[in-house]
Amino acid sequence: MAASTTHLTILTGASRGMGLAMARQLLAAGHQLLCISRKTNDALAAQAKGRSLEQWPHDLSRGDVVAAKLETWLAARSAAGLASVTLINNAGVIPAIAPVGDIAAADLAQALRVGLEAPMLLTSAFLRATATWPCQRKVLNISSGLGRRAMASQAAYCASKAGMDHFTRCVALEEALCSNGAKVCSLAPGVIDTDMQVQLRSADPDRFPDIGNFQGMKAQGALTSPDEAAARVLAVLARPDFGANPVADVRG
Repeated sequence: MAASTTHLTILTGASRGMGLAMARQLLAAGHQLLCISRKTNDALAAQAKGRSLEQWPHDLSRGDVVAAKLETWLAARSAAGLASVTLINNAGVIPAIAPVGDIAAADLAQALRVGLEAPMLLTSAFLRATATWPCQRKVLNISSGLGRRAMASQAAYCASKAGMDHFTRCVALEEALCSNGAKVCSLAPGVIDTDMQVQLRSADPDRFPDIGNFQGMKAQGALTSPDEAAARVLAVLARPDFGANPVADVRG
């Protein structure tokens, strides 16, 4: 019997930036794709041209709602014919770039809900719904170097990514005890030329002491394009040793 070659991938934050680039590359590679973002993307829908693509417009600050929907959706599917099923937690948000005491409570809560709570809830739902599936199971959490290096005026973003790293370490230990446990990794994708970088370069210099570093990287051409970053991330995901290191960086 021929080996299964169909891959099902669930991707958050797929409407722009590296997330959109990953979605396009996954579609081109023939993956069945479920995208969860605040907005759907018409260009992505046009690219699908009959390929298996669903787009759910959801605010990931209500991760409990989205996770429940995902679990129900997966439970209604069959694993027959699948070579792999993968969850990519890519969505994130930076609140106002300022000292933590100057950021509204609602903005801090939003950043942590989207950047950490939603990935935790989605991962829990994904692992529970696919626990008996015989195919390969993977969870890729998109982290950041700022989860591993503190930066002033970035407390919420740094904290959410640091939490994602340690959450992934814990899940890796749990899944290692399971038969056909999922392979999990929290991966820093490098510095990418996205809207988030524009937000950082446009911050108030009086409230963001590291602004010069971000402006310098842009001026020196040191930023990776979303397409190149997506290709690097997906290459790590496709490696046979994916998950051997639960916290990793595309730069080695």
